[in-house]
Amino acid sequence: MLMPSIFGENFMDDFFGFPERYFGRTFNTTRMMQTDVAETDGGYEVTMDLPGFEKEDVKAELKDGYLTITANANKNNDEKDKNGKYIRRERYAGTCSRSFYVGENISQEDIKAKFENGTLKLNIPKDEKPEVEESKRIAIEG
Repeated sequence: MLMPSIFGENFMDDFFGFPERYFGRTFNTTRMMQTDVAETDGGYEVTMDLPGFEKEDVKAELKDGYLTITANANKNNDEKDKNGKYIRRERYAGTCSRSFYVGENISQEDIKAKFENGTLKLNIPKDEKPEVEESKRIAIEG
């Protein structure tokens, strides 16, 4: 039996998906920056999907133990006919970012990053925390 999509995964798609359904636009923010994190022997491998972005649009920054990935897009798809009149004008500008705590002892040189075919891959070593010395009690006389 077919059920209305209001009973599906995300009933808000019926309301907020209206322009895409009827006007053919396919911008879907739920697929932006989907991230997989896998633990390896020496650290973590992070794979992030950034469809539609170029390498120049992506920035990775490490500050206070937090790794922040930011993707910034500014697209302009102007099409003109032979007389120079616009047939279609579409613009998109937007920014998305994600942050991950990687540890205070990780430096920028420790993290390796590669961007290929809309996918960012990061290799992040584990933050080896220095061992904390056990507290020893001092006897108080009196």
